Amino acid sequence: MQTRFELADVVNSFKSGLLAKTTITPIQLRVLGKISHCRTAALGGHEEVCDSCGTMRYSYNSCGDRHCPKCQAVKQAFWIDDLIQNTLPIKHFHIVFTVPHELNAVCLHNQRMYYDLLFAAVWQTLRSFGYSHYGVETGAVCVLHSWGQNLSLHPHIHCIVPAAGYSPDGRWVNIGHSGQYLYPVHQLSDAFKGKLLDSLKRSLRKQNKLSLFNTAIQQAYKTRWVVHSEPSLAGADHVVKYLGQYTHRVAITNQRILNITKTDVTFITKDYRDRAVKKPVTLDGIEFLRRFTMHILPKRFVKIRRFGIYNHTTKRNLELQFVPEKKPDVEAIINRKQPPETKLQRIERLTGINPCNCPVCKTGRMVRVKVLPRIRSPGWFSPPPAID
Repeated sequence: MQTRFELADVVNSFKSGLLAKTTITPIQLRVLGKISHCRTAALGGHEEVCDSCGTMRYSYNSCGDRHCPKCQAVKQAFWIDDLIQNTLPIKHFHIVFTVPHELNAVCLHNQRMYYDLLFAAVWQTLRSFGYSHYGVETGAVCVLHSWGQNLSLHPHIHCIVPAAGYSPDGRWVNIGHSGQYLYPVHQLSDAFKGKLLDSLKRSLRKQNKLSLFNTAIQQAYKTRWVVHSEPSLAGADHVVKYLGQYTHRVAITNQRILNITKTDVTFITKDYRDRAVKKPVTLDGIEFLRRFTMHILPKRFVKIRRFGIYNHTTKRNLELQFVPEKKPDVEAIINRKQPPETKLQRIERLTGINPCNCPVCKTGRMVRVKVLPRIRSPGWFSPPPAID
């Protein structure tokens, strides 16, 4: 079922108004242009004909940008498939580290610095607790999200942490208290707060910018920080698919957009203060687009990171081989490899859909007969107009 309204429609309707009211970075402008022209004739494509019934179809190219809601489904399926093949066959915990809104000004000042320090503080906290509570080197797969339900700036990191660790003497140790909790969340919150705020002050002091944000940092010290930890989940496949829901999300999906007028955008949000009930929210179109641009990440910024025993370099340097009790063949499970397959075969295996099959007769195959070139020098690469 095709969505009636899309994020691209919002960009096309309100981008000029946004540029007239505020200044956005070249990367943000480039992303908006890609979203606007994704799967349109502007990016080119190809003409296909069914070899059985003669049905003709035009397929336009995707922009491939990680902020585009149209381009994430296949990437997400591939990521989940890859991680399942390299995840320990044990229980995992889902832990979410959130940051108070008092620090949003620091985030907007320098996204790359802020998010790098956020990742570092999360892993330093988890690693120190692994050693202090269980005496092991643990690990984590961490995913950054920067938005709330209404597109406000709300940085937080989702983590999956295995219920096992590697001791200094080379032994694998099961961790977690009866599978119900991993670490005390109040202690996690306090440790995380101290590590992040300390690193922010050090970094801002080196830039001679601490005086600009010192008030916000002092307010953050007085605020109660929240770390959410869920009980251990089921097997490895389940936990990876669960985290996969968060990996390739964008700030807003096309399915959530209900209506677009000349001035406003109406979209669905979950009200977590009211049992996560879905409610419509209406924002001014320019404000909607301004909020969306806040969540466009810096160029080449890595939003999914692996630490500890899930980091490829750590596993290679320590030559980690996980051999749990009663599973002597687990090494073969961890190192299992899929037989060589093409991208098309992989899509069909993961989704059950072969995009080359004819959508009309269901028996023929769509054959490419003509390439449609992209439009040269599209307008979205042009610099934004000067603002008086």
